[in-house]
Order: sequence, then structure tokens, then C-alpha cells
Amino acid sequence: MYRRFIKRLLDIVISLTALIALSPVLLIVAILVRCKLGSPIIFCQDRPGLHEKVFRLYKFRTMADKRDAEGKLLSDEMRLTRFGKLLRSTSLDELPELINILKGDMSIIGPRPLLVRYLPYYTEEERHRHDVKPGLTGLAQVNGRNALGWEARFAYDLEYVEKLSFKMDIKIICMTVGKVIKRSGTLSGDSQTVMDFDVYREFHKKEQNEENQNF
Repeated sequence: MYRRFIKRLLDIVISLTALIALSPVLLIVAILVRCKLGSPIIFCQDRPGLHEKVFRLYKFRTMADKRDAEGKLLSDEMRLTRFGKLLRSTSLDELPELINILKGDMSIIGPRPLLVRYLPYYTEEERHRHDVKPGLTGLAQVNGRNALGWEARFAYDLEYVEKLSFKMDIKIICMTVGKVIKRSGTLSGDSQTVMDFDVYREFHKKEQNEENQNF
């Protein structure tokens, strides 16, 4: 009952209430992003959601549009400004995702939506992280977020899918509030997970092939 009906109702009530209550904050952040980073204010990117259906994710922009002499965008680390790091460390850049939740693309609690290009690299078991809607926060986020390795993050995601309940969601919300206040577990820039997931999987696949050949 909770998974099928009540969770969605709570998502609508909480996201709508939060959008109204935080509207002054959203406006201030939007103005600061426009002044410090330019336009567009909102960063949009396709992400896989429930049953791997792709949707458009909304976040506040955190990187400048810096380019090299040839007109190519610089690396993410070089484009991530001090202001952008502040937005990420306080999780203010995530606030526009409340619109995704209201639309039904996401839930308040669930596995974080990752990049579309990661889809071919999941194992059959890992694909079950898409059996529920992705979330603004989740079990992995309150247990280390980007400080976790990929295997640990997916283990938490799958644990959430298996044990999803009202009690667990309330616990994660309370833990998330504590993390945001302490600004802990919200790593950015060079402190993020060492490798992108696709690079990580290709690297380990290559290692395994070399070990098999040596054997």
C-alpha cells in the first residue's frame, strides 16, 4: 500500500510544500547563479528513472562556461567555481529536483539518478535499482554519498529497493537533514568518486581479462 499509493501522495505534498516554503531561497539562488555563472540558470540533463525510462533532471548550474583557446570546454574541475562548490556542499543545487518530484519523475527518497551512459554497465542485479523511482536523497547518500565506492553505493540502493517502507523513508529524511546541516557527506570536485562508473567497469573488466590470460 505504501509503495504503490501513499509514497506518491507524500511526494506530492512534501515537494509542493517545500517549493512554496523555499520559494524565497530558490529565487535568491537563481539570482546569484545568474550573476555569478550566467545563463542558463538551470542545468538540465537526461537521467534514467523508474524502469530505466529517461527523464530530464533539473539542477541549479554550478559550473562556469570556461573554454580553452580552441573553444572547447575545460574540465569539470576547472569550471567548478567556489560559488558552485558552495551550492553543492549545501545541496542547494539539488532544490530544482523538487519539480521533478512534483511531476512524478522522482521521489523524495530513492536511489540517486545516475547518467544514461552508465546503463549498459549495470549487472542484472544492479539494474533493480530502477525498480523504484530515483530520489532526491537515499540510503547511500546518508551513508557516505560520493565517499562510497560504486559497489557500496549500489549495495545500499538495492537494500533500499528491497526494504522500502514508510519507516525507512522517515529515517532517511531525518538523517538527510542532519547531513545537510552538518554539510557532511556532500563531497564535490576532486573529492568525488575517483572514476566515472563506466570507466570503473571498463577498468575492472580489463583487469579481469589480464588475470585470466595470465592464469
